[in-house]
Amino acid sequence: MQIELDQTAPIRPGEELNASRLEAYLREHLGESIEPLTIEQFPHGHSNLTYMLRWGPAQFVLRRPPFGNQVQTAHDMSREFRVLSKLWTVFPAAPRPYLFCDDDSVLGAPFYVMERRRGLILRKQLPRGLQLTSNTTRQMNESLIKTMTQLHAVDYLSAGLAELGKPDGYVARQVAGWTNRYKNAQTNDAPGLEPVMQWLADHLPSDSGAAVIHNDFKFDNLVLDPEDVTRVTTVLDWEMATLGDPLMDLGTTLGYWVEPSDPEPLQCAAVGPTMLPGSLSRRALVDSYEQLSSREVSSPAFYYCFGLFKVAVIIQQIYARFVRGKTRDTRFAHMNEVVTVMTRQAERVISTGEI
Repeated sequence: MQIELDQTAPIRPGEELNASRLEAYLREHLGESIEPLTIEQFPHGHSNLTYMLRWGPAQFVLRRPPFGNQVQTAHDMSREFRVLSKLWTVFPAAPRPYLFCDDDSVLGAPFYVMERRRGLILRKQLPRGLQLTSNTTRQMNESLIKTMTQLHAVDYLSAGLAELGKPDGYVARQVAGWTNRYKNAQTNDAPGLEPVMQWLADHLPSDSGAAVIHNDFKFDNLVLDPEDVTRVTTVLDWEMATLGDPLMDLGTTLGYWVEPSDPEPLQCAAVGPTMLPGSLSRRALVDSYEQLSSREVSSPAFYYCFGLFKVAVIIQQIYARFVRGKTRDTRFAHMNEVVTVMTRQAERVISTGEI
C-alpha cells in the first residue's frame, strides 16, 4: 500500500479567505496565471491557519493568524516571514518564503506565502500504508533530535539573525511570560497551575547559551522523506522561533514526548508517535541531545516541567478562544481536559524529580 501523504481539506466554516482579493494580490506580486486560484486548508493545525494555494502549475502555502486572535505577539506574521527569509539560506530544513502582506484589506490580517514541500507528517495515528520497524522508529527519533541540534548550531550572527531575540535572562523571562499568558487565558474550569508556576520560578537554572530555537519542535511540525522516513526534510511552524536558550527548546520537545509507561490520561493526550516500539525515552532523548550538541543538560526535570507547563498554557489559550466565542472550531471544545492532564504530569515531575 502506498503511504498516504498529508492531505488538504475543504476550508472550515468561518475560516474562508477572500479568493478574489487574494488572486489579485498574487497576480500583482507573483505574476499572471491562466488558471484561477484555488484554495484548500491544511486541517490539523491549532494555532496559525495554513492554506494550500494552487496557482496554475505552482503550489504555495499561505499562513495567517487565527480568526478571533487576541494574542498578537504569538501570531506575528511579519516576524515569522523575516526569520524564514534569512534562515532558509543556512538551514536547509526551513522552507523558503516568497512574499509578505501587511495590507489587511486583502485578507483581514497579515499573511505570508511560502514554498510548499510535500512529504510525510507523523501524528498520533500513523498515515495509512506506513509500517515501521522498531529500528526505523529509533532512527526517526534520532533524526528528530539531530535536526534540532543542527538548528541550534546555526551561526545566527553570520545569518543576520542577531536581532531575533534577547538571550540574556531568557529562562526567567520565559517562565514569567508563560505564567502571565496562563493568567490571561484562564477560564472558570481551568486547573490551578499556581504550584507549578511557583516551582518553576523557584528553580530557574542558569542560561546555558544562545541559539536559534524553534520553540515547538515535535513530530507534527516535521516533514519526512516518504522514501526514507528517517530523514527530516522540512521543519514547519516557525511562529515562536527566537534567539534563546536551546535547552528550553529541548524542554518543549520533552513536554510533548509521551512514553508507554506514562499514566493513561497522558497517553491519550499524546500528539505524536512517541510510544511506538523503538521510541527513545525522554531520558534517552536528553542523552542523545547532550552527545550530539556537546551541551550538558544539568536540570532535565526543570526543562521537562517547563515544557509541560508551556504546552498546557498553549492549549489553554486555544481553549479560551473557543469558550470566549472567538472560534467555532469544535476540536477545541474539550481541550481543558488536556490542560488538566499536563498539569498533573508536571506535578508528578515536581514530586519525583524524574523525567
